[in-house]
Amino acid sequence: MWVFGYGSLIWKAGFHFDERVVGFIKGYRRVFHQGSTDHRGTPKFPGRTVTLEPAEGEVCWGAAYKITKKEDKEVAVTYLEVREKQYDKKAYLDLFTDPMATTPAVSGVMVYIASANKQLNSNYLGPASLEDIAKQIIQAEGPSGPNRDYLFQLEKALLELGTFP
Repeated sequence: MWVFGYGSLIWKAGFHFDERVVGFIKGYRRVFHQGSTDHRGTPKFPGRTVTLEPAEGEVCWGAAYKITKKEDKEVAVTYLEVREKQYDKKAYLDLFTDPMATTPAVSGVMVYIASANKQLNSNYLGPASLEDIAKQIIQAEGPSGPNRDYLFQLEKALLELGTFP
């Protein structure tokens, strides 16, 4: 089993894994459109975390984790179902590690996505101006800490992966 992280899973997997690979998925981009009422904000003032939105011709870099032992898979899935509970969709996508490759390094990598469907995902905030998103990130705080820490940790993690300009 493989799990792809494009947000906080990059720097804090929270489960045992056997291998970590830097790679990307095609046809998606990372956006700060998901509200966080349980980690980086509150129901009264949600923070913003990343989700994926379809984007033809784009890629999203992150980290993929290989989990091989049955008991490790069960623990990881149970953990992720709680941690990623505000992400209403799971997709199984191809992971690429080489931008020139035409075949994936791994197929069927599990990815949690927060959909834009407000009936299925009540925490979806959607697009806003850069200024409004920045204000919300600066001001929001939840049980996992200030929303701005999430932003800075994401930036640091992407820089460490070597995938961020």
